[in-house]
Amino acid sequence: MGETREHSRWLVAVMGTILMIVLGTVYSWSFFQKPIVETYGWTNSGVAWVFSTNILFLGLSAAWSGINLPKYGPARLAVIGAVMYGTGFMLASFALSVESLPLLILGFGVVGGWGIGMSYVTPVISASKWFPDKQGFVTGMVVMGFGFGALLMSKIIAPVVLKIADGNLVFSFFMIGALILLFGFFAALFIKQPPAGYLPKGYTPAVKISAGDNNNSVEITAKQAIFTSKFAMIWVVFFVNITAGIMFISFQSPMMQDLWSRYSPGSDPVSLAAIGGTLIAISSIFNGIGRFFWGGVSDKIGRIQTFRLILASQLIVFVTLLFITNPYIFALLVCYVLLCYGGGFGTIPAYIREVFSERLMPVVYGTILTAWSAGGVVGPQIVGFMKDNFPQNAANYAFSVGSLLLATGFVLTLFLNNNSIFYKTK
Repeated sequence: MGETREHSRWLVAVMGTILMIVLGTVYSWSFFQKPIVETYGWTNSGVAWVFSTNILFLGLSAAWSGINLPKYGPARLAVIGAVMYGTGFMLASFALSVESLPLLILGFGVVGGWGIGMSYVTPVISASKWFPDKQGFVTGMVVMGFGFGALLMSKIIAPVVLKIADGNLVFSFFMIGALILLFGFFAALFIKQPPAGYLPKGYTPAVKISAGDNNNSVEITAKQAIFTSKFAMIWVVFFVNITAGIMFISFQSPMMQDLWSRYSPGSDPVSLAAIGGTLIAISSIFNGIGRFFWGGVSDKIGRIQTFRLILASQLIVFVTLLFITNPYIFALLVCYVLLCYGGGFGTIPAYIREVFSERLMPVVYGTILTAWSAGGVVGPQIVGFMKDNFPQNAANYAFSVGSLLLATGFVLTLFLNNNSIFYKTK
């Protein structure tokens, strides 16, 4: 029985990672941003709303799914979510065929985003329950897959499909949607939670100090936990880290192409698109590794200490970006920002579990992902607004706003700690 359960928990972790790779293809949006703008004549900020809406509904859906996970079960939510995400691409194909930006926002943004959110929470929470002995490591591994999704899309799926379709975006979106639906559906079937009372062999949980032993310990509901000041500060810290990273995820290809055009005048559009796609692919590797790397670091030095390092180092990077004109250095710094962006997602599940308990994790973790919704709107719209209104200085203005946000987030981390709101461990 022990070997069977050990096999089961690793199967859940592996299939959960595969599901996350499928869902993470959404992070390749900047690959399509410029072609859509140029083909249909829509504004940068208008097309950016497609991605922003997707992330907005992703976070809202994740919150809803976390609350309803006990009712519907992880496999059902994961399967329905994967189907919705694939359907979102297909609806986007129809929207492009009729040249409707609102329909594109509805299809890829609302339907696709809600589907991603439904599926996203299930492998993270399930893996957390299967691996109480390896929290940062395994949840980091699972969410690492989400970061690698952009690599798969930008360097393999999208280029191959676009070549087959002879550059036709309508056909390409439909085919990509079909692939996402197929592979996402299969991986989602394996997501399940362990039986009640399951503990890995050789694992002894931390000793809980009861309220009688700790006058500061009280039993509260999930709703009460969400309205604590600690939750609010964690939410803002998470939001800041997301906003900083998603500014690049949504526009890194156009930003890289603009910088390269100034660095090497006369570059043709095909070469520029390839350069932008390469940055998406490479940075997605860092996004994925960051979830695994920083999650492991947080196991060693503590969750909030990890967030302090993530935000402080990014603040230095954003200030440095104000003076960078070399595209190679720009690419290196973008990769580091994406390493930290992924790190936030790799660290937050274990942090939520420790502060708010395993019992409240589905609801509290789902709710904390609304910070992703907010960041998904704010980050892309900052860059989109700057590109539409201040095209010559868009990047520097965006980096300045990002620096202020990171400074604010870092200051907040100084008021946070790793203590549980329920008990302390010994």
